[in-house]
Amino acid sequence: MRVMPPKEGHAVGTAVIPQMFAGSTVVGHADKSRHSPEASIPRPSGRGRPSSVVIAGAGIIGLTTAWRLRRRGIEVSVLDDAPVSGASFAAAGMLAPVSEVVWDQPTLYPLIVESGRIYRDFATAIAQDVGHGVGYRESSTFVCAGDSADHQTLNELLELQHRMGMDINRISVSQARVAEPALGPGYVGAVDIPGDHQIDPRRLCGAILEILGDRVVPTRASEVLFDENHRAIGLRGADGRSYHADHVVLAAGVETGEIAGIPQALTGLLRPVRGEVLRLRVPEALQPLATRTIRGVVQGNAVYIVPRVDGTVVLGATTREDGMVGVRAEGVHQLLRDAHRLVPGILDCEFYEMTAKSRPGSPDDVPMIGRVSDGLTVSMGYFRHGILLAAIGSMIGADFVCGTEKDNDPALLTAVSPFRFCNR
Repeated sequence: MRVMPPKEGHAVGTAVIPQMFAGSTVVGHADKSRHSPEASIPRPSGRGRPSSVVIAGAGIIGLTTAWRLRRRGIEVSVLDDAPVSGASFAAAGMLAPVSEVVWDQPTLYPLIVESGRIYRDFATAIAQDVGHGVGYRESSTFVCAGDSADHQTLNELLELQHRMGMDINRISVSQARVAEPALGPGYVGAVDIPGDHQIDPRRLCGAILEILGDRVVPTRASEVLFDENHRAIGLRGADGRSYHADHVVLAAGVETGEIAGIPQALTGLLRPVRGEVLRLRVPEALQPLATRTIRGVVQGNAVYIVPRVDGTVVLGATTREDGMVGVRAEGVHQLLRDAHRLVPGILDCEFYEMTAKSRPGSPDDVPMIGRVSDGLTVSMGYFRHGILLAAIGSMIGADFVCGTEKDNDPALLTAVSPFRFCNR
């Protein structure tokens, strides 16, 4: 299977792999003596630290977990018929452990803070392994308030962030405009968050696809395979083939709960949460439209504008749980209206892509990571924090596979326990 670049023009609600993946290699060639998955994936070798792992899902969680396991000397294969075509494809890539803090999610705070702390080393290591950059930028984030009510909301959130010891600098409107001249007159307050950075998820995932090469198998995982002792020994693909390994990891986003063989207690827990994400080209005369991420609260609605080094911007922040699969016109209208309030020049930009992908929400919007049966680990339910939490989520997931999970903070393991909802 050859991964093709997208066509020019709008890509509304598509699952097209971006052009940067065109150089990546996946199996599916006619030469089965070399590329047959059944021939190339090792058979189970016994208990203890595994020598081979097969992973369901080639989004950012599945891929980064595979990368970590590969670095530990473990043979890894990943099953996915459309790598990086879901939430990871749409994501803007904000690494915002401070501005992502919201009310009433105390178990999420330590996870996002720790993942933000280790992200630089995480991204640097992937870049070193692949031999080129992965789109990691350490420019700060501005958070702006659209009106006096939004300003009060921002002030209340600032108090919470200050109580947590987070690094936040309140700046005047004039200071913000000096730093970002494209900011318009339609907002009333701003803060600078120096520790909130960004990554380009498509470049990051594309780098790992390069590293893994033909270990990414173009088929969807349909079923967990078990031996007579109820130990997981592999996955069955939608192609009808069996892919055996010492350990199995399920990290297929919203589809994880649909894989046959997942424990009954974990079925029905994930819900699809969609949101419109727009990508626009900035006219040369307006570049750069922004030099850092601009986030805002406008009439109670969240909005963000994330600039890329190639002269494009990512615009998003709608959230909905409904039956519509594609891009909703109301969401596009809301994003443009609210972004225009903060950065008027957004209306002079050119659309080149609109997407609305499903993010996998758990009941409390905190991920579920852990070993759920002999030889079987899950890493799922990351909601809208999958890009930020990939650094720590992939590490915890790899630790569970290797049996070294006790090296982590017990509070973190409790927060992400897959079975924490069983007694509700």
